[in-house]
Amino acid sequence: MARIGLQLYSIKEISSIDFLGAIRLAANSGYEGIEFAGFFDTPAEDLVKCMEENNIVPCGSHTSIDLLESDFNATVEYNQAIGNKYIIVPWIPEEMRNSRIAWLETAKRFNELNARLKENGIRFGYHNHAFEFEKYDGSYGFDIFAENTDSDLLLEIDLYWVEYPGLSAVEYTKKYKDRLELLHIKDIADDKTSTEIGSGNIDWHKVAEEAEETDWFIVEQEHFTIPQEESIAMSCRYLKELL
Repeated sequence: MARIGLQLYSIKEISSIDFLGAIRLAANSGYEGIEFAGFFDTPAEDLVKCMEENNIVPCGSHTSIDLLESDFNATVEYNQAIGNKYIIVPWIPEEMRNSRIAWLETAKRFNELNARLKENGIRFGYHNHAFEFEKYDGSYGFDIFAENTDSDLLLEIDLYWVEYPGLSAVEYTKKYKDRLELLHIKDIADDKTSTEIGSGNIDWHKVAEEAEETDWFIVEQEHFTIPQEESIAMSCRYLKELL
């Protein structure tokens, strides 16, 4: 059974003011894990103490490819110090994705980083948006990337961004189920904004059926019509009932 985590970017306004308070909020809302979107210069020992006190664990860190390549050792050391075993690149610039050749070169760069991170005991992966579902020579960029990266490189599929251009979250979960150790759980409303899990149009029961091997369901939300504290708690409750 998958555990439930929160991508802290969901509450970025809170995190930017009170990073450790955001972690406490996630724990108090019922989440078992947190996925980071920056560390706000927090010493590793302070972060570890906060997580231990709140009985919550890391389930990933979103890290730019530029930072990872330019400051590899320090990035690895910090993630090791806080007990995080997943580093995920959440976005890539246009020049890395504007043609089939660009996607093939990007896959090569990711494979090289994957090998280096494995040597340090860290799993590596990629998180998509909607631009991965533009076609090049008849294939979606995401599929070109997936087919040309190592089978143990994680695909942290964001299901909202699969649905956004009109594809199926369930079908993409099924297609790449063997690489979905982490799965981004983000629901889509009729107006294409993100909404609380279970309040939108994605069939989460079918997603859960296909994602039996997934370790972490990680909630992310970017648009809110109710207070963020209420919203993240609502999504967590829904997933606990679902799983």
